[in-house]
Amino acid sequence: MGSGLPKQYLKINNMTMLEHSVSSLLSDPRILGINVVVDLQQSLHADLPNLKDPRVSFVQGGAERSDSVLAGLTALLGVADKKDWVLVHDAARPCVKPDEISRLIDTVSDSGVGGILAQRITDTVKKANDDGLVNHTIERENLWRALTPQMFSLGLLQDALWSAKTENVPVTDEAGAMERVGHVVQLVSGLSTNVKVTLPSDFEFAKSFLDYTQVNHASVSEFDE
Repeated sequence: MGSGLPKQYLKINNMTMLEHSVSSLLSDPRILGINVVVDLQQSLHADLPNLKDPRVSFVQGGAERSDSVLAGLTALLGVADKKDWVLVHDAARPCVKPDEISRLIDTVSDSGVGGILAQRITDTVKKANDDGLVNHTIERENLWRALTPQMFSLGLLQDALWSAKTENVPVTDEAGAMERVGHVVQLVSGLSTNVKVTLPSDFEFAKSFLDYTQVNHASVSEFDE
């Protein structure tokens, strides 16, 4: 991102991306608590006003994404049952909105099958070689782009992540860990506006989107259309 701050602490509309993400999760009353996994030594989270909610706790993160998720899950076991549902969300996805979160919770709760927000790929997808030349075109039918939150049973997800960790198998999201040990994962339709901020251009999109929805009180679906 070319910033002196970790990207989750960059501000949009006087709120950090981390605060935007947590606020969307807190808007659903079915979410009883949130573990925000951060580097506690940096203490950048300490004075963020939108994280003062009593449902929010802070947990020390790890070297990799999966390590941080495991830390958050382990801390939850102090107050939750292994059979409880847990959602994992990227702090760098500040544009997720309550209706997306609610749709995921409704769908997974009704079916009893863990799932993720995802979006069907409509672009043509190319596979490149090491020289940056097109190797071949990938058939896009049945291809989806994984988003977050991702929602699974707390105990099953913890076991799946531990399995990958002990066998030194890298996983890039929670669904990948669950798939690896044989669990079925369902896809719940999300929106293109639920972007992960990785590059400066992503940040500019997120800022434009959040500015637009705040000023115009527009729905997420309206913007996505």
